[in-house]
Amino acid sequence: MSNAWFDSFGHEPVLLNEVRKFLQIKTGGCYLDCTVGTGATAYSILKDCAPNGHLLGIDRDPYAIALTKKNLADYQDRVTLFHGNFSHLRRFIDSSGWVNVNGILFDFGLSSVQLGQKERGFSFMANGPLDMRMDPSCGRTAGEWLADHSEKDIEETLRTYGEERFSRRIAGAIVKAQSLQPIQTTLDLVEIIRQAVPSWYHHRRVHYATRTFQAIRIAVNQELTGIERALSDAVSLLCPGGRLCVISFHSLEDRLVKQTFKKLARQPQPQVSIVTKKPLVPSFEERRTNPRSRSAKLRAAERCMEGSQA
Repeated sequence: MSNAWFDSFGHEPVLLNEVRKFLQIKTGGCYLDCTVGTGATAYSILKDCAPNGHLLGIDRDPYAIALTKKNLADYQDRVTLFHGNFSHLRRFIDSSGWVNVNGILFDFGLSSVQLGQKERGFSFMANGPLDMRMDPSCGRTAGEWLADHSEKDIEETLRTYGEERFSRRIAGAIVKAQSLQPIQTTLDLVEIIRQAVPSWYHHRRVHYATRTFQAIRIAVNQELTGIERALSDAVSLLCPGGRLCVISFHSLEDRLVKQTFKKLARQPQPQVSIVTKKPLVPSFEERRTNPRSRSAKLRAAERCMEGSQA
């Protein structure tokens, strides 16, 4: 599928062909996209389950919901959208009147649209307010989060969520800078990081601010909170034989997915069978044409039939 297909969405979904394959989308099926984003993957699912399949989409970003509603206008009679956190997916399913679904997708990555909106504060490549909230209507901004936490807390966050090797130096520099004046913009933070790390770190393939921005974003949005519960709830909503696909971009996310799948598969009455023994990663061609896909991993599980054994 050509990149032009995604122009109206402003975002190229990662591992789309693999998602379509492992969800085993069928005509008339009901599907749940728990991180619907701009609707690019949802659009593909709706085409595959035509003419009478349905999709329920959830996203905590109100801008994403508005954009998806526009992008999927041709399918409005087969789409239900909810603004909210996927940790409440049971509530959204109950509101829709659905009983169970044929397939469920989680994609934990940021969209290109979010990164491109400098006023959101996700990107270290453009100047904007230091926000980073996926839902701008609630919670603390990244700037407020940094101001509220100690050097030790910031260092631990950068090390754990960003796997940043210079976490201590960067945390120290952040606290020192804040003692002089609040850190208010993305480029303010980038400059603090630049001065804190060795000069050779400036010229690596991955930008020197990448891991710090990732870690702070995860902390601000509490992105790891509720993943295990959401996956367990998702499995309980699947029809027997239904598939759950999860795309993660961070080792901690992937570890949570792997552990949850194993836990559900090893119960006395297993709830799932694991379809992907090892996570799928993007092809060389996809990584070349869509560099943001390089860290993506896809895992899939299938809801067991009643009475099946491990």
